[in-house]
Amino acid sequence: MPSTKRFQHVIETPKPGEWELSGYEAAMRITEKSNPLTRDLDKADAGKIVQLLGQCDAEIFQEEGQAMPAYQRLYSESVLTTMLQVAGKVQEVLKEPDEGLVVLSGGGTSGRMAFLMSVSFNQLMTGLGQKPLYTYLIAGGDRSVVASREGKEDSALHGIEELKKVAAGKKRVIVIGISAGLSAPFVAGQMDYCMDNTAVFLPVLVGFNPVNMARNDPIEDWSSTFRQVAERMQKMQEKQEAFVLNPAVGPEGLSGSSRMKGGSTTKILLETLLLAAHKTVDRGIAASPRCLLEILRTFERAHKVTYSQSSKIATLMKQVSTSLEKKGRVHLVGWQNLGIIAIMDGVECIHTFGADFRDIRGFLIGDHSDMFNQKAELTNQGPQFTFSQEDFLTSILPSLREIDTVIFIFTLDDNLTEVQTLVEQVKEKTSNIQALVHSTVGQSLPKFQRELSTKWVLNTVSTGAHVLLGKILQNHMLDLHIGNSKLFWRALALLQRFSGQSKALCIESLLQAIHFPQPLTDEIRAAPISSHIQVAREKKQVIPVALVSLLSRCSIPTAQARVAAAPSVCEAVRNALAGPGRKRGAEPLEASRPAVQ
Repeated sequence: MPSTKRFQHVIETPKPGEWELSGYEAAMRITEKSNPLTRDLDKADAGKIVQLLGQCDAEIFQEEGQAMPAYQRLYSESVLTTMLQVAGKVQEVLKEPDEGLVVLSGGGTSGRMAFLMSVSFNQLMTGLGQKPLYTYLIAGGDRSVVASREGKEDSALHGIEELKKVAAGKKRVIVIGISAGLSAPFVAGQMDYCMDNTAVFLPVLVGFNPVNMARNDPIEDWSSTFRQVAERMQKMQEKQEAFVLNPAVGPEGLSGSSRMKGGSTTKILLETLLLAAHKTVDRGIAASPRCLLEILRTFERAHKVTYSQSSKIATLMKQVSTSLEKKGRVHLVGWQNLGIIAIMDGVECIHTFGADFRDIRGFLIGDHSDMFNQKAELTNQGPQFTFSQEDFLTSILPSLREIDTVIFIFTLDDNLTEVQTLVEQVKEKTSNIQALVHSTVGQSLPKFQRELSTKWVLNTVSTGAHVLLGKILQNHMLDLHIGNSKLFWRALALLQRFSGQSKALCIESLLQAIHFPQPLTDEIRAAPISSHIQVAREKKQVIPVALVSLLSRCSIPTAQARVAAAPSVCEAVRNALAGPGRKRGAEPLEASRPAVQ
């Protein structure tokens, strides 16, 4: 086993029956915990999956005392107070827009959410005849908006360099760094840089763990851990030179999948704060707690409206699952900003479920010329970077098959003639056509809430479809794509959780599965984590293969063959758990508990 500092933060696997005594379950980061509501998600039918994921999303709005009483919640006074303080800082920039800038930044899902919100608020300001004030940063640049490039978030230096570029020449810059688990080095570097340059920068950190649960393993190109950066921000918050917004919203319905509750809460929290700043600055007054609460309640209402359609969401889920099971493809065709939500959902299935980029893909119908920072990055980059109306018409439509599903996503304010024309073209190829339509009159949801409702529906449908396909074990992503350090450590945690084997054996098995067919040498074992990730990015089914190898005490080639022969990756693991090679005394699947963060 590698005897290096890189693995020191990994806790040894507790013995069977001693998981709770280890104290690890209680100390595990909230965003990585297994949600008790969904422990049997893999046994649920479509209707039950919608119900369970809806209940998990409802935890966003739970108030103090209802759950996790030790942590501040979205409606906690401390969180609302910080939101008001940040809104006040935004108002200061709004009053002098020529010299100011608001940067929304993150990696992966957080970066895509930063992109969506910067687009939305610039549209809001343009519609009011004001100069757009917002920009975004996403680890890996604009290509990361439309394609899965999760490894780019592991560099703190990359984050700083990108921030310097967009902030050049500005005198006051608010940098809102988003990292749901308080874990992304891309964001940590930016927050540190801002704290060293407070004459220009104001850092605001957004995440959903307490600061003492922020990642504390070394960042390869930086001198501080994420936790050290967050602790420094907490101290500077006393002088309002930095802010930390980190309400707890409970574990994800799919363990660790921050694209779901983490992404949704990011949108709710920041759009509430920013809307309050915009609404009150025009009247020359400060944002108030009442203003924040009124906006938050509209998002809470959006949850109720969305999940009142549970039976229809379940029907959509079954249709998507059927297409994928038949090796068909699912195309999410959205108008305007709803198209951004569609793109996000498709991209995130790649690393979450080990999906092919063609399995579920989003397309944006409408003008996107002013959305991207560097649109040239997306030109002629290959099929995985296609996302536009033209791309759909030229690349997708001609090759549609009956086994494919197309979901149209629009509002009644969009060009319905254009919608109808495209529907007719698709009907010539497949009868599997669905629609997600938002009304814009009467008691309909406002714009930002419609976007969130769309996100909830698409996240639930794509997650549930992969559950039905056997991609999930209990409520864990067994076939996730190891694309960055966060996912590397999560993979190791899964091996410890389900095998019950020692930390040393789990690390060895994970590295073997990553590097096979190359034999493991001491040199490979001692290599930086980034080098293992570089190899893992090109591999599929690393975790199920490593887990079957551990459980059955077989070689990597034998494990690969068993995984390939099983109906699903989860079925392969269940067979291994029930097989004669199962470690004597290890806990059964139903009783297993996490052992590492």
